[in-house]
Amino acid sequence: MSPKNQLEEEFTKKFMCAEKFARDVEEIVKNDNDLDYIGAIVFYCEKNNIELESVPKLISKPLKEKIRWNAMELNFLKKTSKAKLPV
Repeated sequence: MSPKNQLEEEFTKKFMCAEKFARDVEEIVKNDNDLDYIGAIVFYCEKNNIELESVPKLISKPLKEKIRWNAMELNFLKKTSKAKLPV
């Protein structure tokens, strides 16, 4: 492994990035059928001593869409349609 790749790998291990956060949350949801995305994020933050206030900057766009869909299913958000008919 080149020194540059090794440095990037160590950096990713030490500091949380959006990609790692999303990958870890996806893994929790996949392995635990009782947890939805919102619950998985809370669980992950508690397990890794991450303050919930710092989570918004870690959420990637695809993860945000899954959370939005999850929130609509739980009736936390109004169900909306992305498709708009031309008037």
